[in-house]
Amino acid sequence: MVNEKQGSLRQAVLLLAHGAPERLEDIEAYLRYIRNGRPVPPAMVEEIRQRYAAIGGSSPLLDRTRRQAEALERELASCGWPVKVYFAMRNWHPFIREVMEKIRDDGVERLVAICLAPQYSKMSVGLYFRRTQEAKVATGARVEIVWTKSFHAHPLLVEAFAQKLAPLANRGRVLFTAHSLPERILESGEPYDAEVKTTARLVAERCGLEAWDFAYQSQGMTDEPWLGPTVESVLDRYAEAGIRSVVLAPIGFVSDHIEILYDVDVSFRDYAQRRGIELVRTESLNDSPTFIAALAAVAREKLRTV
Repeated sequence: MVNEKQGSLRQAVLLLAHGAPERLEDIEAYLRYIRNGRPVPPAMVEEIRQRYAAIGGSSPLLDRTRRQAEALERELASCGWPVKVYFAMRNWHPFIREVMEKIRDDGVERLVAICLAPQYSKMSVGLYFRRTQEAKVATGARVEIVWTKSFHAHPLLVEAFAQKLAPLANRGRVLFTAHSLPERILESGEPYDAEVKTTARLVAERCGLEAWDFAYQSQGMTDEPWLGPTVESVLDRYAEAGIRSVVLAPIGFVSDHIEILYDVDVSFRDYAQRRGIELVRTESLNDSPTFIAALAAVAREKLRTV
């Protein structure tokens, strides 16, 4: 179906996520892909396998992303934009190249691509850009790709996070978190550090918080320095200060996955408990109506009226 806004131009939206294994048996292949084919140390495989086993043996990321895409397609249609919404993963099935083949075969001419990471870094979101362009070339897709670089301060994103935080905000000290990246990104002037802290500040303001903190989580398994402070170091400081209740609000993630279900719900909660601190976290956005409305607003900014 083509409406007056869409005209004869075949447009679509592509949501991009990191990807995660759905079976313990796939973890070694998954890690090998992330490491560009390099051998994976057995100790690393076992460590990651134990983490996935602790959350039930698989990641819900694929299901969450599928639901986001389906909800976004419905939301856009209700706004007068009946466009197809595809979803693809950078590091697991459905791989970006696999989905680009479908986009090519469907005859899509203009594709609005949105990475499901609100804050921009060349090392993270920029890599999705490159992989998608490589897939376009490899598949021979004749499609114009229009990128959404960042939506870290979009009012509806802020509102979505605030809705999840508001019911818990009075239960303890609020600690916002985002995924850490190597410190070297600061040398190139990347906006990531400023953007994640801006998202945290806007959500805090929306919830009327007078005191809150920010930390980086899920540092990589490498020897180089990563952005901090770490969540663990902040929890240590809280324990010394006599803070006994903490509300952790991950504002760098939009879906349940290993860095929420294990890093926060298992590792950080246990670390806090051993220091006499009760730690709770906000629900992930997943396919919450306000977050889907945010994605729809971001997509509509790039869709072309013809």
